[in-house]
Amino acid sequence: MLWRRYLSWACCALPVLLSAHITLSSAATAVAAADPPRKSNGLTDVVQWDNYTLFLRDQRIFLHSGEFHTFRLPVPDLWLDIFQKMVAAGLNGVSIYIHMGATNPSRGVIDFNDWRALQPMYDAAKLAGIFIVLRPGPYINAETTAGGIAHWITSEVAGTLRTNATDWTAAYEPYIAGIINTTVPNQVTHGGPVLAVQIDNEFSQTAAHAAYFAQLEAQYRNGGIVVPLTYNDPGQGRNFINGTGAVDIYGLDSYPQGFDCSNPRNWNPVTTNYHQYHAANNPAEPWYMPEFQGGSFDPWGGPGYAACEVLTGPDFQDVFYKENWASNVKLISYYMLYGGTSWGGFPFPGVYTSYDYGSSIAETRALTPKFDELKRQGLFLRSSPSFRKTDWIGETSTGIPGVTLNGSAAFLTLLNNPDTGTNFLIARQANSTSTANTTFSVQVPTSKGTLTLPQTTGSIALNGRQSKLIITDYPFGAHGSVLFTTASVFFAGTIGSRDVLFLFGDADQSHEFATTLTGSGTRASSSRVHFTSSTVGSGITTVSITPGSKGLITLWDSTTQLVLFADPVTAASFWAPAVKSATKNTVPGLESFWQFGTNTTVLVGGPNLVRNATISGSTLALRGDLNASVPLTIVAPSAVSAVTWNGAKVAVRREGHGTLTGQLAQTAASKNVKVPKLTGWKFSDSLPEIQPGFDDSSWTVANKTTTNISVKPLTGGPVLYGCDYGFCENNVLFRGHFNGTGSETSVDLTIYGGTQFAASVWINDQFIDTVHNGSDHVSATFAFPAGSVITGQDNVITVLQDNQGNDEDSNEKSARGIAGFQLNGGNITTWKVQGKVGGYTNFPDKVRGVMNEGGLFGEREGWHLPGFDTSKWTTRDLSQGLPSGGAGVGFFVTTFDLDFAKNTDVLLSFQFESTNTQAYRARLFVNGWMFGKRVANVGPQTRFPVPPGILDYSGKNTVAVALWALEDTAVSPSLELSIDGALDGGVGPIATNNPGWASRA
Repeated sequence: MLWRRYLSWACCALPVLLSAHITLSSAATAVAAADPPRKSNGLTDVVQWDNYTLFLRDQRIFLHSGEFHTFRLPVPDLWLDIFQKMVAAGLNGVSIYIHMGATNPSRGVIDFNDWRALQPMYDAAKLAGIFIVLRPGPYINAETTAGGIAHWITSEVAGTLRTNATDWTAAYEPYIAGIINTTVPNQVTHGGPVLAVQIDNEFSQTAAHAAYFAQLEAQYRNGGIVVPLTYNDPGQGRNFINGTGAVDIYGLDSYPQGFDCSNPRNWNPVTTNYHQYHAANNPAEPWYMPEFQGGSFDPWGGPGYAACEVLTGPDFQDVFYKENWASNVKLISYYMLYGGTSWGGFPFPGVYTSYDYGSSIAETRALTPKFDELKRQGLFLRSSPSFRKTDWIGETSTGIPGVTLNGSAAFLTLLNNPDTGTNFLIARQANSTSTANTTFSVQVPTSKGTLTLPQTTGSIALNGRQSKLIITDYPFGAHGSVLFTTASVFFAGTIGSRDVLFLFGDADQSHEFATTLTGSGTRASSSRVHFTSSTVGSGITTVSITPGSKGLITLWDSTTQLVLFADPVTAASFWAPAVKSATKNTVPGLESFWQFGTNTTVLVGGPNLVRNATISGSTLALRGDLNASVPLTIVAPSAVSAVTWNGAKVAVRREGHGTLTGQLAQTAASKNVKVPKLTGWKFSDSLPEIQPGFDDSSWTVANKTTTNISVKPLTGGPVLYGCDYGFCENNVLFRGHFNGTGSETSVDLTIYGGTQFAASVWINDQFIDTVHNGSDHVSATFAFPAGSVITGQDNVITVLQDNQGNDEDSNEKSARGIAGFQLNGGNITTWKVQGKVGGYTNFPDKVRGVMNEGGLFGEREGWHLPGFDTSKWTTRDLSQGLPSGGAGVGFFVTTFDLDFAKNTDVLLSFQFESTNTQAYRARLFVNGWMFGKRVANVGPQTRFPVPPGILDYSGKNTVAVALWALEDTAVSPSLELSIDGALDGGVGPIATNNPGWASRA
């Protein structure tokens, strides 16, 4: 046994070399002798799998992915920005929901134009070098209205949604056909980025559901989708592993930390049965987690996303993500990696506009401390081909063959690569929620016999809420191998002619590793670094690093080998961009993809982001972002002697055998960015519906007597749900007419609007009350003020309702509007209803789409759009509120100019006052896009980020605030433009996605 391991260790460079050669060759290779038989769906051999991993073009792939929804960043030019940031963190996959409701606004209309387009998304992914797992629904959940199902379906389809009901099938099939038509030529089988397609989302395998899944699968297969079909099980045991509707690759989603951002330091224990569940249910497939917790949503009135970032912070990632590794998960995606913005009518009632999610990439597109931990893990996984194929050997609770743990507070799981003999010992505290520090030692088998680790430093430190990998017989580069390490691997590979190993560990702990130092070189002279000739094998050196070591330490520097060590923060300041191969012997279409287009890289330390790198002759050209002036450290092939940054030459000097150092200076343009004050506001009343003589003859008569909505009307009168008349998004108005007799005293209304909705009620021009108690619906009596009813004339009850979106899960057909009414002392003869202009079928703004607008008078008239003439409006500052000082709706509009320097990426937000007490709601429109919904008396959101492309960074911008005062008390909102950060670089010029009035004509 030990002899076989020794041979594997001594020869371990061979699989790495072969892998690199295979990467750059289109020729098929034989299956390794130790591999089980591969499986496929019988439609293609380009994507196969066994019980360990997927194979793509005969190479094992650890799918390391994150979730990003393009509809939450409706600027296609910025999708590359997110993809490049994901790839820079070492990820090779992105999971993307497509929103049916946005792309299929009405029956027979499929709209993949503008920001709804798929092809720009596929093109950007190819350019960045990232694979896509496409998740088009029709049901996606995603904390979005109706779970993503188009609103028209929720009212027009009588059958049960997400079954094989014929009317539901007829409703969704054109949408799926549109997905198929664009996706077929973008599959990996055609050199595209689409690696897999998910069937629906989060369901249970009943007979009706299974039949629906089978229909979806048949449509995909008949349409030409040949990549694997996958599924995301919302809980262990709901399945789609076998039987009708079973998918190719089953996956489980898990959010073990929950969603209580109000108590962000309260942890749940790690889930300990993932491996056992996989072994019992689908052991012949790779272990796939299509959604693992990458953050948390935050509800109305919650603490805000800063707290969610703490709940799922770097310590959570360290412990919980590595627990998944310990469970032998080899395909995983983090939800969310970039959350973005639930602008317009996209949110479901439980969440507000921001969908930041406490993600590794913030809503502003800034990188967070979580991104650093993601990168530390991502570059390790990218650097470690031996981790792609591992057997689960055992864990502390059941005993690990050959492993002895000394330290009861620690918990270990052992994975072993059967080909290379590499052991991955994943350590955490037995009580995963513990905040105490502990130490342990361990006896573990290696190619040199069973060793007690550490050898020289006494013990291995494990802080509270920390996880570590202890690795033995780890191959790196072309010829290198680490006998053991208690330090973490950040990067391992070949740069030029040198094998490079970059280790890291906490500065307050000791660390140790053993390897053969090759070539004639220089050792670190630090007093905190100690070199000892190992007694376990000739030529092996044990290197120990004592506590207190911060910054970057070059442990060994020779012409054949470079060994680095740093603390975790310093390590995370380095990047390893893929350098495109000069050879043409790559997989067509995958030239930008690590492992399939190139295995060439450099190390770059210092910048905020390195997006890409190329080498031409002796020049290394880097492109990326700076948010400060920083020292530059580069490890590159020895032939590189010159460096450019975003096209400008950088002065560098050579240190050692291949390290270049210099300085990157942030430009004055990004350091001194300023934004204008929002002044010169113009005002107009936006509730003429309550004024005498208002003409609603063009409004829709509410005369339907039946509905498919889940809650049936409570009276025998007409159906008064906006969705039944094509008015489902945002604000909807209802006007009930009656001939006054003098006996009418009040009206009883039951109003549904979703959690935290509001509805204001007027009798003629007199305000009665607003209901907004946080509930899904309210039943109340609205008493008429004395003298408000006019005898012998037409009287109107006006109800302004805020639709918070449709519910998810089993209540996508949500009641939104008036479920019951009773005029006390009389009868309402006619109801009229009005939402956004044009409803589902004829809304004029095809660019921004069906979700953007609601039914406020100002929206119907286009007051929020760029170019609307407000010259005759009243001059009134937003902080003055409504002139009446009471309940009502008004529009405030102003313009401002931006003039940022080219290639300066400024992160901007609109900031309302920070108090959550005033009884008002506001819709924030930026250049016509509804990019914020402020609920001042509920919160928590006061800051609304808006990206370039919505904002014009080199021209005039229009901001409009639709202010709805809920009570007869004055409100005084404030709004300012604020800077969240400014960077040199970015993805380049952004096309302003800013159509004016003509787009609605």
